[in-house]
Amino acid sequence: MNPLCADQGVGLIPWSPLARGLLARAGSDAETTRADSDGRIGALYTDADNDRQILDRVAQVAREHEIPPAQVALSWLLRQPGVTAPIVGATKDRHIDDAVAAVDLELTDKELGFLAEPYRPRAVAH
Repeated sequence: MNPLCADQGVGLIPWSPLARGLLARAGSDAETTRADSDGRIGALYTDADNDRQILDRVAQVAREHEIPPAQVALSWLLRQPGVTAPIVGATKDRHIDDAVAAVDLELTDKELGFLAEPYRPRAVAH
């Protein structure tokens, strides 16, 4: 849908831009109450090898910039064609801080490509 929306000038409002918190915790094995209780995570993220590659790359870029992975993930998203306003489910002050900081984070073209390279389109979730 993204290429069609871009072609037609339709803006995108991504739902769950941090993949239900998985991208915010990239590089960490920390368990959270949400991760333990969210039955949809397993249904939405079914390609463990691909998911791990993406999470590892987000964590690597975050370490290089010495910032939280959420900032990297949101910055990447904001640089995608047509994205106008991701829905960030902030439940803590730091979530807002990360979203605001992502606006000013300048990832290089090389970093943007590095982050996007392993991604494979997903089947429509029901």
